[in-house]
Formats: sequence, C-alpha cells, structure tokens
Amino acid sequence: MGATHVTVRISNPADKDRFWEGLFLVDTGATDSLVPRQHLEAIGVEPEGKRTYELANGSELSLDVTGARIEFMGELVHGTIIYGEPGAEPLLGVTALESVGIEVDPVNQRLKRLPAVRLK
Repeated sequence: MGATHVTVRISNPADKDRFWEGLFLVDTGATDSLVPRQHLEAIGVEPEGKRTYELANGSELSLDVTGARIEFMGELVHGTIIYGEPGAEPLLGVTALESVGIEVDPVNQRLKRLPAVRLK
C-alpha cells in the first residue's frame, strides 16, 4: 500500500489572506494535522498550548499546538495543528478528513467524498 498526498492550504484564522500551501501526506493514524513550525510562524499563527502525543514507537512527546483554517479538495475545516520540526513532512490527520466527509481509498491511493458527513 502506498502513500496518499493532497494539496492543503493552512490559513491564519484571524486573517485568511495569510496562508501557506503545501503537499501533505494523508495520515489516518494521526488524529491532528502537522505543519513545520516555520510555515506557521510565517503566516502569523502562534502556539496556543501544548498537547502530548504518542508516537508510532510508543514514546510520548509534548508538542506546541494551535488552531487554524484547513482547506483541501474544496472543503474548509478549522482544526488543531501541531507545530512540526523544520523539514518535517506536513501531515493531514484523520480529524480534518472526517470533519468534511472524506475518506481514504487505500487501494487506489485516493481520497473520496462520502455521500454525507457522518453524524452518528
């Protein structure tokens, strides 16, 4: 099974004209999305707190987080963004996907829209 990528625009919620756009790895194992710190700082988004995340190897890491606008595939959602290290691959987490009714088709390595956003 390969990787699925999608172009995502992250915008400052206080000024949507300040944004960064990049190619994100779709990571259904990640709850929240991740953007390298320098891109968030460039659009004027500041950390609003810290959250502890469990990594794939079982270790835990406390990371800065903030809220931002997340736009992809013609959809918009406000979500939690993790501040990543410089050079980190941007990740689109499952919360953003599910919030707009999009799921991953792992066989074809594509994102597909559900007929409706799940409310149950």
